[in-house]
Amino acid sequence: MGWLADETGLDKCAANHVPLTPLSHLRRAADIFAGREAMVYGTLRRSYADYAARVSRLASALAGAGVRPGDVVATLLPNVPAQIEAHFGIPACGAVLNTINTRLDLDTVQYILEHGGAVVVVVDSTLVEMVETACATLDAPPRIIEVPDEQAGIAPTGRHTEYEAFLATGDPGFDWIMPQDEWESLALNYTSGTTGRPKGVVYHHRGAYLMTMGTAVAWQMPLHARYLTIVPLFHCNGWNHSWMLPMLGGTVICCRDVTAHAIYDAIADHRVTHFGGAPIVLNALINAPDTDRRPFDHVVQVYTAGAPPPAATLRAIEPLGFLVTQVYGLTETYGHVTECLWRPEEWDPLPDDDRYAIKARTGVAMPMMETVTVLDPDTLIPVPRDGATLGEVMHRGNCVMKGYFRNPDATAKAFAGGYFRSGDIAYQHSDGWIKIADRAKDIIISGGENVSSVEVENALMHHPAVLLAAVVAKPDEKWGEVPCAFVELKHGATTDAAELIAFCRGRLAGFKTPKHVVFAELPKTSTGKIQKFELRARARDAGA
Repeated sequence: MGWLADETGLDKCAANHVPLTPLSHLRRAADIFAGREAMVYGTLRRSYADYAARVSRLASALAGAGVRPGDVVATLLPNVPAQIEAHFGIPACGAVLNTINTRLDLDTVQYILEHGGAVVVVVDSTLVEMVETACATLDAPPRIIEVPDEQAGIAPTGRHTEYEAFLATGDPGFDWIMPQDEWESLALNYTSGTTGRPKGVVYHHRGAYLMTMGTAVAWQMPLHARYLTIVPLFHCNGWNHSWMLPMLGGTVICCRDVTAHAIYDAIADHRVTHFGGAPIVLNALINAPDTDRRPFDHVVQVYTAGAPPPAATLRAIEPLGFLVTQVYGLTETYGHVTECLWRPEEWDPLPDDDRYAIKARTGVAMPMMETVTVLDPDTLIPVPRDGATLGEVMHRGNCVMKGYFRNPDATAKAFAGGYFRSGDIAYQHSDGWIKIADRAKDIIISGGENVSSVEVENALMHHPAVLLAAVVAKPDEKWGEVPCAFVELKHGATTDAAELIAFCRGRLAGFKTPKHVVFAELPKTSTGKIQKFELRARARDAGA
């Protein structure tokens, strides 16, 4: 019998067990970092004491307005202070935070408000009219709280209670309603819904807390990091970074409109040390005109995700003062859960082409995850680590969603076999580093051969005239499908289809080279992802 077989008296109690929640980070910061700068937006500055007091007022005001623990409170806000305060204030009254994408159409917003059952919605003044129209169709519409933006010159409509007036009804000494069980729901995030109605992804307090811890460790973040909000806070709750920063006594610098000019200004004026963003953001920085650039004398750490970054993009961004790490994840995994963990002794001495090809890998599981691996989707057997055999990326760990809200069938399908099935197709190198080849729906099968759209896009991105490239399948009578490239050129650059096809032929097998090239501005989501479903529809047309 082991010496701990008799555990009499070794029970959980208030002294030795506290449910994990990111709310704890701000409660601690309000005490030990009270006077430190917590938030910057334009000319606005707030200390941690002010930040926590405003969060308490928001929680108190919501409770006073009848919001009960377990109710859903929605936001339609850009990356402004009210959105960050909502990340703490809404759960601090026991409610569930539902951040809604500000670029969605009226019908989808109406669906999310109805499906999620929000009782209050906090709305940017520019979006009030759309939300009013959406609410007019609901049997039980939420109360609208309006957030004007003096810094951006956006005035209130005058039709609803304004955010500051609402906060004034709250008590800065309000006793936060902390979770009794860390499995309690913290946030409700809806997927993009490009192939049907969006699904509601539910996060719990435990997962978000561990996400903040694991990210800080993996990113080697220092105390008092200065983080710029490029990733929309409605996307995986900004990858959980706003919940993480109080743990570090860090400063969040709000960025309402994401442009190269705004990013360079923030770095130069506010000494930004970290930000996250899609590869399209990196391309904007690389290709910014001189008038948008500002000098700075420190290295900025960048997490990039949303699509595998081309090696050419990584090669171009780093000399500008940015150290980029690719991360990968999904809404269903709270954001990033893998990183391209660097091995400096082995990889720093490699030639540039080899180093940047490695940097473009998806990487390995971050510390907060149990397993991220590549399995045969039918047998759940690991694929050989041969850098070629394709399988599906599977996830298991505490940073996997609780499930899809009010959709048990979709939840069961996503969790079949004891893993979260991502739908992403990848292979593994001999050292275990994963490389995403494509989304399952984006693999092109040409003459029986699998063609990775990502591989073709990477080849195109090496051409000096190409700003962005997206490759999709185009139906073909002979081959079944062939690669069709949609290309956005750099300002002032010129090339033609024949030149790009020949360029790719020098880098790829013949069956992988694009058979059609279309020059156009590429449709993008609010997070910078290229909307391939639109391009697939165009490619089905005779003229692509």
